[in-house]
Amino acid sequence: MPRTDLMSRARAGDGEAFRALTEPHRRELQVHCYRMLGSFQDAEDALQDTMLAAWRGLERFDGRASLRTWLYRIATNRCLDALRSARRRPAKQWDIAGIEPPEPTGLGEIHWLEPYPDALLDGAVSVPLGPEARYEQSESISLAFVTALQILPPRQLAVLILRDVLGFHAHEVAEMLDTTVESVKSALKRARAGMRGVTGDRPPAGDSAEDAIVAKFVSAYESADIDAVVALLTDDVFISMPPLPLEYRGRASVTRFLAFLFGSARRFELIPARANGQPAFGVYRHTPTGLAGAGLFVITLADNGIRAMTAFENSVFPIFGLPHSLPGVQPPGFRH
Repeated sequence: MPRTDLMSRARAGDGEAFRALTEPHRRELQVHCYRMLGSFQDAEDALQDTMLAAWRGLERFDGRASLRTWLYRIATNRCLDALRSARRRPAKQWDIAGIEPPEPTGLGEIHWLEPYPDALLDGAVSVPLGPEARYEQSESISLAFVTALQILPPRQLAVLILRDVLGFHAHEVAEMLDTTVESVKSALKRARAGMRGVTGDRPPAGDSAEDAIVAKFVSAYESADIDAVVALLTDDVFISMPPLPLEYRGRASVTRFLAFLFGSARRFELIPARANGQPAFGVYRHTPTGLAGAGLFVITLADNGIRAMTAFENSVFPIFGLPHSLPGVQPPGFRH
């Protein structure tokens, strides 16, 4: 059916016509909201708000811009509203009585960060970009990039994503944000300065270098071989674990944390996944009755090893299709 007919039907209250118009953009809008908010759940909420606002305001769509651009305008402003409302989930405090982790090297501020499943990126990071885009789509969904975005002031954050990630023209962004082209250019200059040096080279997904590092990591981790794990880390390796603010930076600090993690002969199984264009694993702890989901690890690779490990709670399992428990066989030397 021609788009003009779909638009006429949608404006007349036809929900199916509205879905036919907007569904091709839904996935990329969700990723856009995720980049802005850094949280999968917050992005889903913002996407729902966007679609509701678009449905209710369809009469105001005048066709001067494309429907896609109009939807991005709504989504961006819904995300800005969420950022300004400061409705962020608070950092979680360590709450395991009688067990204290090693002293962290720092406390993270982006404790609301959540991973984004690669399975939902299909069709969302391969959309045609505007001529102003400066970042590869795979790079702009990485955890390092999304984390760095969260540090920017909201307006700079929106401008950088719309201009450098999606490639909208300055005049389009100015219209989306109800501001001037000069204001957009100024915000972009400051945002680029804030993002300088955020990302680095890493092996492309699925290449032989990544596969080799990942295979060694899985073998070492499941064997609780701390020395073998540490041998895969870069000197400036970094561990974070949102929503806990604890951070460990540098090989010595991370080694102490790993010794704590594998204490009391704890043993784990890793179930492969992918998040943010990076290798990820559902981490399961051996128990007397099977395997209990402990959390999700996302690893960031450099050319010479593992640069970062981000540990998320098992509350993210459902969006990755991971069960919270599995049957399992006790490994040799297992102690509960």
